[in-house]
Amino acid sequence: MPSTLIVVESPTKVKTIKKYLGAGFDVRASVGHVKDLPKNKLGIDVEQDFTPSYIVKSDRKKTIGELKKAAASAERILLAPDPDREGEAIAWHIAEEIGGKNKKIFRVLFGDLTKKTILDAIEKPLSLDVNKYEAQQTRRILDRLVGYRISPVLWEKVRRGLSAGRVQSVAVRIICDREREIGEFKPEEYWTITARLEGGEPPPFEAKLFKIDGRKKTVSTEEEAREIVRTLEQSSFLVDTVEKKEVKRQPAPPFTTSKLQQEAAQRFRFSAKKTMMTAQRLYEGIELGDEGPVGLITYMRTDSVRIADEALDEARQHIRQKYGKELLPAKARRFKTAKSAQDAHEAIRPASTAYPPEAIEQYLEKDEFRLYRLIWNRFIASQMTPAFFDRTTVDIAADRFILRARGSVMTSPGFTLAYADRPVDTSADDNGPASDDDASSAPLPSLSSGDVLSLSGIDPRRNFTQPPPRFSEATLVKELEERGIGRPSTYAAILGTIQERDYVALEDRRFRPTELGLIVTDLLVNNFPAILDVGFTAAMEDKLDRIEEGNLSRIETLREFYESFTAELEKARVSMRNIKQEEEPTDLICDKCGSPMVVKWGRNGKFLACSNYPACKNTANISRDEDGKVDRKEPEVTDILCERCGKPMVIKEGKFGRFLGCSGYPECTFTKPIETGVQCPREGCDGVLCERRTRRGRTFYGCSNYPKCTFATWDRPVPQKCPLCGSPYLLEKHSRAKGTYLVCPNKECGYRTDGERST
Repeated sequence: MPSTLIVVESPTKVKTIKKYLGAGFDVRASVGHVKDLPKNKLGIDVEQDFTPSYIVKSDRKKTIGELKKAAASAERILLAPDPDREGEAIAWHIAEEIGGKNKKIFRVLFGDLTKKTILDAIEKPLSLDVNKYEAQQTRRILDRLVGYRISPVLWEKVRRGLSAGRVQSVAVRIICDREREIGEFKPEEYWTITARLEGGEPPPFEAKLFKIDGRKKTVSTEEEAREIVRTLEQSSFLVDTVEKKEVKRQPAPPFTTSKLQQEAAQRFRFSAKKTMMTAQRLYEGIELGDEGPVGLITYMRTDSVRIADEALDEARQHIRQKYGKELLPAKARRFKTAKSAQDAHEAIRPASTAYPPEAIEQYLEKDEFRLYRLIWNRFIASQMTPAFFDRTTVDIAADRFILRARGSVMTSPGFTLAYADRPVDTSADDNGPASDDDASSAPLPSLSSGDVLSLSGIDPRRNFTQPPPRFSEATLVKELEERGIGRPSTYAAILGTIQERDYVALEDRRFRPTELGLIVTDLLVNNFPAILDVGFTAAMEDKLDRIEEGNLSRIETLREFYESFTAELEKARVSMRNIKQEEEPTDLICDKCGSPMVVKWGRNGKFLACSNYPACKNTANISRDEDGKVDRKEPEVTDILCERCGKPMVIKEGKFGRFLGCSGYPECTFTKPIETGVQCPREGCDGVLCERRTRRGRTFYGCSNYPKCTFATWDRPVPQKCPLCGSPYLLEKHSRAKGTYLVCPNKECGYRTDGERST
């Protein structure tokens, strides 16, 4: 009978760990958190030092029962959830539920799931970390206090169902602030002037206007630019100075969580959530044929760039064998971790160099392989020699102007042989060439001071300064990290939550605040300035770190926060704007009763309503012209007739996207989804595919028989027969390179149109 019970979080880990252990071990999974605060009440006794009332989650009662039974026959219990604060909380809660008086309960931490790490951790188990648990409890209690105290105020003042979050609300504020910067931005005109020149030897090259009368100056008008061009066209061009410099570029450190999320977003267009889910699978273990499950990377939630000595030795040995000793530095390279980092875990790296990506590609899904190769290449490159470039800068005199040309040639690739920068992944090869700054650009000809150059053309170009860009997932994670908001384990959750709450939307892969997000953010900033202050949130993260280090009290931290928070809360209940009751008058007249129409706020945003409500319940969608003037947004009339009253159906917009509604509303309330004209392809189903929208606002197409039939597709089905295989429908796809085109849903067919659909 097993004498040791090991409890992990994930069932996948169970298989990975079991293969390294003998018969004396029973490995089981908790499947995440087993206890939490109750959903229907605060669950925090504020008067008793903020004592939380945790309860066993309803879907974990069976799991706890099974763990108790297994623990009863075990001599010792090793709790091995993930090695972070959340994992520590899971370990404590399991211990509270299954621990007996005479049970020996220990904590084990697996930085990776290799045999050596697992056996070493089991041989030297630790005590449960009360400080780490206190830090997690503090965060959980803070978030519960903010969410459960502020949300009812928002329900009363804006709409029911809204919620506020201590960290998520600050992230939304950052996005809203950026949106206002963009709205207030006033572009300024400037001109660039580029001369195409040739020396005594090829190749021809370009030089840009750099100085006027010995000073850098912006050319801001077309008249000034044209005058400069006329002068240059009549000038001689002489090489003034030639500066040659060897530039050395060092490799980047291995990935931290935030850097991995940023790089995966830029190269593969992965969301933060997808990156973390994929990395989790790589950490927990991948089935490698007869070898069974193998943990391929170290723990993926970290803010450290520290690397274990054993891993450094493995990397250097791999570099020596694959790239040669000339690309191996004399000493292993060690990177400095930021002062604000917790440094609890190593950087994200391969758990072992025994599994090169190409050797195990057949066992990995496409996204797993891409992410693993990215982690592998970055880690290996971090221990290679620098890349060297010869950079040449040439200044050219022409009349009272100086033009400058630059050329760069890579002389030694160094680490770029393993890992080269690239902003966006556009093909299956995720290494590709280095960035413009580092790659071999078109070289300049051999030039010397005093050389006479010939002019082949001048290109004056009008430009405008650009507003700051909206945040992508990658740049928002970077912003949160730089401002000290959140921690490695929270970035993906933050990005997911702010979209689920409909405070922001992703448009062209950039975050734009919704009208709801702007309104709620303004209300929270005005009424809870401390909580919505970026500096306050970052300072609270530091306090959580200090609690984990044992240098700060959980209770004192919560008391300090709650005192000022309750004062703001009481004030907000009285003085916060009541958006529900606000009405904006218009000069529009109700077409039902002749009363004035007003703009009101509802569940789906602003709309037009009759001021004679409730006697008249007429409403209409709202539109505004460029000057902000309000008008009715007339619904699109279709040739589909209402099945109830026979009137034409119109396309309307609701919480879950577009739908068909009777034009006779409110007398007739009949509605139906917008059908695509394509029968559901699932065998035996008589439904049709209809347009729908997810909670995050993304359009998809699902069966009208849902939930009986769950068929769905992201691509729009088109009722057009495939000419090759006879499929009754095609799928409409879009890309910047190819425009709009149709493909056959049958992957084995491969049919695809070339041009845009004409229907």
